[in-house]
Amino acid sequence: MSKIALVRQPSSLLDDGIVDHIEKVAVDLDTAREQWRGYVAALQSHGWQTVEVDPADDCPDSVFIEDTVVMFRNVAVISRPGADSRKPETGGTRRALEALGCPVVEIQEPGALDGGDVLKVGDTVYVGRGGRTNAEGIAQLRRILAPLGGRVVAVPVTKVLHLKTAVTALPDGTVIGYPDFVDNSGIFPTFLPVPEPHGTAVVCLSDSELLISASAPQTAAMLRDLGYAVTEVAISEYEKLEGCPTCLSVRVRCLD
Repeated sequence: MSKIALVRQPSSLLDDGIVDHIEKVAVDLDTAREQWRGYVAALQSHGWQTVEVDPADDCPDSVFIEDTVVMFRNVAVISRPGADSRKPETGGTRRALEALGCPVVEIQEPGALDGGDVLKVGDTVYVGRGGRTNAEGIAQLRRILAPLGGRVVAVPVTKVLHLKTAVTALPDGTVIGYPDFVDNSGIFPTFLPVPEPHGTAVVCLSDSELLISASAPQTAAMLRDLGYAVTEVAISEYEKLEGCPTCLSVRVRCLD
């Protein structure tokens, strides 16, 4: 099985990205580009083949490619972003996944769904119902994934931008999150609180390797103490736009 990660270079308009839940702070584009290269290099160093999706320079938030698609097994569900300015971002993602041979379906109007609101834990798919994902988007995803064995569980999200701003999951299925960001941790069978806001999001590189923001050193230390190999990446410019490590790639596991 190949490990492929879709990535997209940051737009020159990155500083115009949408901010909903934090104060707007200027983004340094040169630093952002350097951090993006470091993030991509970290994926590659752990055996992930990176595929660059066509740039979408007119879309300030387009670097956050996770929001454009939900992968379930080898099926790509192209999203319909909740912010109108982000709707044009999905075309390049669709073309890249079609080129990889993935079956593709789409969320249709009036559904709205951001990939950052979707957390997969085995066959359970938690979907955040918040500002960017609506009930119709969740209903469509439920209908799409049910025949594939996916069980969609809707989760309220009122305190942060996306569900995966609040929680992600470790390779063993434990959901981790910052308690102040989580509406109801009891929804998850196993919940482990992390000590820092930027420690909520981990990218599972393998069953034993994690990628985390360098802004969460206490969380990185906690996860190392649980036996994981943890790589820290600097993504401070993206955190100014409510971004996190999961936002910057789409991990695709294709059968060879």
